[in-house]
Amino acid sequence: MTMKPKASKFRIRRDGGSQKPGSGNAAPDTPAPPQDAKAEVEALQNVASSIDDIRKEGLTGRQLRMARRVAQKNGLAVTSDFDAVRQLRAMGIDPFQRNTILELVKPEGEEDSKPKKKAVGQVQLPQAVQQGASVPSTEVASPAERRADEISRIQKDMAKRRRRRMALLFARLSAFVGLPTLIVGYYFYVMATPMFATNSEFVIQQAESAAAPGGLGGLFQGTSLATQQDSIAVQSYLASRAAMLRLDEDHGFKAHFSSDAIDEIQRLAPDATNEAAFEVYSDRVKVSYDPTEGILRMEVVAADPETSQIFSEALIGYAEERVDQLTQRARNDGMQGALQAYEEAEQRRAAALQEWLSIQEELQVADPVGETAALTRQISTLEQQRQQLKLSLDARLSVNNPNQAQVDDLQRQITSIEGLIEDVRSQISSATNGSSSLAAQNTRLRLAEENYTFQTLQVQAAFGQREAAQIEANRQVRYLSLGVEPVAPDEATYPRAFESTVLAFLIFSGIYLMVSLTASILREQVSS
Repeated sequence: MTMKPKASKFRIRRDGGSQKPGSGNAAPDTPAPPQDAKAEVEALQNVASSIDDIRKEGLTGRQLRMARRVAQKNGLAVTSDFDAVRQLRAMGIDPFQRNTILELVKPEGEEDSKPKKKAVGQVQLPQAVQQGASVPSTEVASPAERRADEISRIQKDMAKRRRRRMALLFARLSAFVGLPTLIVGYYFYVMATPMFATNSEFVIQQAESAAAPGGLGGLFQGTSLATQQDSIAVQSYLASRAAMLRLDEDHGFKAHFSSDAIDEIQRLAPDATNEAAFEVYSDRVKVSYDPTEGILRMEVVAADPETSQIFSEALIGYAEERVDQLTQRARNDGMQGALQAYEEAEQRRAAALQEWLSIQEELQVADPVGETAALTRQISTLEQQRQQLKLSLDARLSVNNPNQAQVDDLQRQITSIEGLIEDVRSQISSATNGSSSLAAQNTRLRLAEENYTFQTLQVQAAFGQREAAQIEANRQVRYLSLGVEPVAPDEATYPRAFESTVLAFLIFSGIYLMVSLTASILREQVSS
């Protein structure tokens, strides 16, 4: 956009001094434009051209606002952002340099080292120019040359800042990453005490049942491996404070890691608490469980290989005791219930047998069933005799003149036999002499015998339950089977100096990267 030059109207008057006295009314000469108006017009045209050139540079809104702030800081009266850029450049100030921007932000209470410019409208007296003082050149460079000079200056400034930033970056990396990594590497390679690790593997199994069901039942019986809960319980116990305290009581865990042969970083204080000792125990005893194979893997680290093997064997022994205790209560409860039921059945059978014997002694009958059968047979024999006598009597009475003596004799025999039958039947079904009848006695004895038989069957069932409980208790027994026995190593396992140094370098680098990103984000937020 080109601004039209504006000039104030000047009063043009004739020069009265050109007419000589006495010459009369001479034709007046056309006056020339004043020199001040021409200079102002040229100045306005130069300003407009400069503003157009600045506008063509494609400055951003942020840069224009920054130029206005710098102009206000220097006490310049500007009409626009582009005019601010023009006036600052005319004064030899680059509004986009970093130093110029930083001068805008000063701590509170700090006085400006530069002399403050007087506000517009104040009376300013001309100052004498000292000898040797630099005076702005009257030569005006073309926009292309000025742009090339600015680009070259910006490139040089960027290269200078890039070199300075790279130097600062290498200094920070050396201080916050390189130096700590060297310290860590020196510790692992020179100062760290060698540690020896003893590895072992074991699995928790259970006894198989004596008689495994055949067919499809065997498919659902399960394997001999213990349940996952048992393995996890053993793993938790080996990694607990109880195992650490027991290992310390039996083999002096604290005393071993408090030895002066261990470096100060890994050494345990002589008066260390159980919590501090447990932290060392957690670092030196690693127990892992593989659920796919059911294998427990244990690594025990100590300052010498023999102690490492001793600690490992002791922990395996603790694990075996813990495995046995996992199912001991269940086995004891099952066996105790089965034994109690069997003993109670034996007592009831003995009581039933005693009652049966008491009834036999009371009735004085050894075999009431046989006695009843004998009486029944006797009644049957008498019935047959009576039947034969009746037939004989009928035969005697069938003749015309029967012998009365024979008839009377037969009738007496029949009557006697019938009396005997009634007596025998009364012995079976009727009570005599205050005692119960044979049928009642037989019923009591039969009930006592049946009760004894029932109690005998109960004893047999309880005995079977006891045997089944014994088999189940044996099947629930857990035992620990070693797959890899603990063997003392002949070379130090730790420290792994190279891997640990690389890991330290990665950790320090990550920390530095996170802190740098956080600081840059905060700086960007504050500057915006």
